[in-house]
Parts: sequence; C-alpha cells; structure tokens
Amino acid sequence: MLSKHRGKVGNNAHSLILKLKIKEVVENRYPDFGPSFAAEKLLEIEKIKINKETLRQWMSEWGLWVCKPKKIIKLHQTRERRSGLGELIQIDGSHHDWFEGRREKCCLLVFIDDATSRIVGLRFEEAETTAGYFALCRSYIEVYGRPFALYSDKFGVFKVNLPGQEDKETQFGRAMSDLGIELICAHSPQAKGRVERANQTLQDRLIKEMRLRGVNTIEDANAYIPEFIAAHNHRFEVEPKNNIDMHRTEMPDKATLDLIFSCQFTRTLSKQLEVNYDNRYFKIKVTGNGYRLQNKKVTICEDSNGKISILHAGKALNFVEHEKQKRAAEIIDSKGINKKVNTIVERVKHVPSANHPWRQYKAVADRKSA
Repeated sequence: MLSKHRGKVGNNAHSLILKLKIKEVVENRYPDFGPSFAAEKLLEIEKIKINKETLRQWMSEWGLWVCKPKKIIKLHQTRERRSGLGELIQIDGSHHDWFEGRREKCCLLVFIDDATSRIVGLRFEEAETTAGYFALCRSYIEVYGRPFALYSDKFGVFKVNLPGQEDKETQFGRAMSDLGIELICAHSPQAKGRVERANQTLQDRLIKEMRLRGVNTIEDANAYIPEFIAAHNHRFEVEPKNNIDMHRTEMPDKATLDLIFSCQFTRTLSKQLEVNYDNRYFKIKVTGNGYRLQNKKVTICEDSNGKISILHAGKALNFVEHEKQKRAAEIIDSKGINKKVNTIVERVKHVPSANHPWRQYKAVADRKSA
C-alpha cells in the first residue's frame, strides 16, 4: 500500500521562501555560529523561530556546519557535585583572543559554583595576576558572601612553585586564609572540569555576543559582563540538591577588606623607627620615645591603588614618607686630595663596556646627527 503523499512535500515542511531568508541571515550575520546558538539568535534578534536540528541540517547543506566526528573520550572518574551553592567555587583564568583581533589577547578570570554551574564572577584582565583575582574575588564576596572553599590549579597566584618553598603562602592564599576561605589546588585540569568546560562555552558564546554588540575594549567588556552572566545562568544553571545558600554573610568592614585584599610584606623597623619598602623610605610617627617599636616586625600593605598602610600587632601605625637623600659631595682638604684622586683613577682605569651609560648617550647622539 503506497501513500498518495509519496514523493510530495510534507504538510509540515517549511516554505522555500523561509529557508532562503534564513540562509541569507545566517550567512551574513552568523556564519561561524553553531546550530543551537544560531537558532537562539534567530529567535532573539530576528524573531524567526526554527528548530535547531532543522537548522543543523540546512547549515550542513549550505556548507556552514560540518558534523564533528565522535571523539575518543578518555574516561575520568566522575565526582559528584557539591550539594549547595557556595560550598565550592571553581576558579580559573582563560587566556584567549577574546576580541578576535580587535585588540591584543587578554585573560578572562572565571568563578563558577560547583553545585549549580552558576557563573558567580567574570572579569577581563590583561594577564592572570594577583591584583585581578583580588578585584574579582572581592566583588564576588560582596554580592554573595564568603564561600567555604575555592578550587584552583597550581598557577603561581595560588601556589608557590619554587623548589624548597612549596609550603609558603602566596598573597592570594594569605588573603583567603584571612577571610576563612579554604584554597584547594587541583592536580589536573580534569579535576576542575566544571570551570574548564565553562571556559570552552565562553570562548564560543561570549566572543560572538561581544562581536554582535561591537565590544572592542576590556572596559566595555567588563561593563557588559553582568548582562551576559544573567542570560548564561538562566540557560545553563542547574538546581542544587540543597536549596539553602551556603555562603557566609558575615563580612569584615570596608577598611578591613582593603587591608585583606592588599599585597603584604614583612619588614623590621630600625632603631630610628625607619623602614624601607620598594625603594621608598618611611618613618613611624609616635608619641613618646618609641623604644617599644625598635627592631619590631611590621607589615607593609599596598592595595591596588598604591595606598600604603603599616601595621604592627594588628594596629595601623602613623608614618610619613621621605625621599632618600642623595649623597652630598665629599669635602677633602689639600692633604688628602692626592690619595682620593689616586683611588678614583684606580677605580675607573678599566675600559668602559659596550653598554656603559655614556656609550648609550653617544649612540643616541649619532642617530640624531645622522
């Protein structure tokens, strides 16, 4: 028994006019989009509703989509998600050409919750630095509260990798310890697979969203990020086993957070209550003789804005900064002048090297005269 519709166009088939219209739009605006993402944009921007699998077949027919061969998957033991939001946050930095050549390559810092796959923090930075992680971590905990633990790789921001110093603490590790947040380092990328897979998704979707909006700078990208996070979480977030938010809302005040999220270094005060840091000279101001502070250890804190604070026993000290004095010209009488000149002659008798400062001046002068 043969159907009378055999060889004819199905009743539910899309019209040729719609197919050609979609082809024109996809070729002009979304040529490198995947079928699922392209179908979303067609509905969101073009107001054209089309099934992603239908679009997948059409894009394959038009040569815009090549079906990927099935990968040989390496088996890794699956770790069960944590039960509640804020128990474990996976963090990572993704170095990529995020602006597709519209500016130099940069790094996207990513914070994602293990229990829900919710992105809780994104921030573009020129490089993966302690200052960048400080800024993102602070903005994250100010919104959500303090998580129980952060899960990272063994990058130098999180772990000291110098031989014999592995037990020392980095600036970021010290800040998390001050906040009561455990910092855990993974042995392999697969161990923190949730954030690694999120990086792949972001390198596809976030890049194309920024292209559609004409985002060409880090500042504009960071301004757009909250909108992207809301849309991303609405689509990809999953329900946790425990609906209770595990973040701890008890937070230090702003002044304390400024000190915690600063780079801290230990120095020893001199008998004159002076200390040097970063080729700068600080003198502690005290009432009385100040004997109790002589030769004491102090902590110098420098925040992201370059503001300096000096602490002793958890208390801030008053100080003034002085410029280092240049050495004054030496005064020698006639009896000692010959000995001094002989010393100078012996010291400078050698032939100046090729990179000696005065040779550099000569090279610059020669270029100008040419």
